[in-house]
Amino acid sequence: MVLALTHRSFAGRNNERLEFLGDAILNFVAGEALFDRFPLAREGQLSRLRARLVKGETLAVLARGFDLGDYLRLGSGELKSGGFRRESILADALEALIGAIYLDAGMDMARERVLAWLAGEFEGLTLVDTNKDPKTRLQEHLQSRGCELPRYEVVDIQGEPHCRTFFVECEVVLLNEKSRGQGVSRRIAEQVAAAAALIALGVENGND
Repeated sequence: MVLALTHRSFAGRNNERLEFLGDAILNFVAGEALFDRFPLAREGQLSRLRARLVKGETLAVLARGFDLGDYLRLGSGELKSGGFRRESILADALEALIGAIYLDAGMDMARERVLAWLAGEFEGLTLVDTNKDPKTRLQEHLQSRGCELPRYEVVDIQGEPHCRTFFVECEVVLLNEKSRGQGVSRRIAEQVAAAAALIALGVENGND
């Protein structure tokens, strides 16, 4: 695991090979899950959904969710320039971690971890619009009806710093009850809550 957290700026033996392996595993697991989740989706739709799941921004958010940057081994230059916060470095380290988990514990464990980390992202996926996330779709739906924008509130944070779970409530004026979501980051929890609100509003059925 130490090697997975070692950036090339720190040492000659670094996490780039593990990153390569983890990237392949991540794409496979995400693709396999999407194939099962959306049996009627076309190849192009599946490809776009997978691209959203495995893009650097998504991976960096996940990495920040359990403070992965605090454990990275970086060279002095990267430390001074704030490399532990850089999206590309965080995303690459998460992929390397996936590769290390696969080598240490096998494919079943690597799959379990990937699916657990991406659970919130999967909840927000729909074939209705493969370009807009649930928060955007909810906002646009409410705006089109002249309603106030939704309000999100973090109501609880559980777990250790490296493995936190955020609990969020979303308040929508058209609903009597707040929708709820949880995830390894506040952003993911908000997306899940927004997706739940869209279902409660009858805008989406959760199986599109």
